[in-house]
Amino acid sequence: MKKLRLILLFLTLLSTGAFAQSVDPEKRLADMGIRLRDPGKPIANFVTAVTTGNLVFLSGHGPLQENGQYIKGKVGKDLNVEQGKEAARLTGIVLLGALKSHIGDLNKVKRIVKVLGMVNATPDFEQHPQVINGFSDLMVDVFGENGKHARSAVGMGSLPMNIPVEIEMIVELK
Repeated sequence: MKKLRLILLFLTLLSTGAFAQSVDPEKRLADMGIRLRDPGKPIANFVTAVTTGNLVFLSGHGPLQENGQYIKGKVGKDLNVEQGKEAARLTGIVLLGALKSHIGDLNKVKRIVKVLGMVNATPDFEQHPQVINGFSDLMVDVFGENGKHARSAVGMGSLPMNIPVEIEMIVELK
């Protein structure tokens, strides 16, 4: 009976994550060679992030390159799935920069909660989820299990400045 209690205690601790290793997203980014930048000012009348309670709502961002230019094009016409996926990954880096600028330290993040990924695509394009996986895979690489999130990946007829993806997210803070 005592062994059964110990086994049950162990399984309970395991299922609650008591033995989970802590993830340092700042270190993971450094290990991946990713340097976050300040997002700069929005292009219209809005703010990049709003905190209410322990949730941060980040406005839609696009694939802004280090040279200050956006990746442009329609997926299925100007860009293939892999190029769209890379644009989504870059958008994730931009969003993490905006998040860090807003909260100061990514170690304050408890989890990525919800993501809306919009893909500027041709009417016959059907691989929107595969494109937005570029973003989702990055969040898991940076935050581990806490980077897994609820998500929508949808096609759009156009996006501002002809960017191939625009992504917004909701983050829970510790």
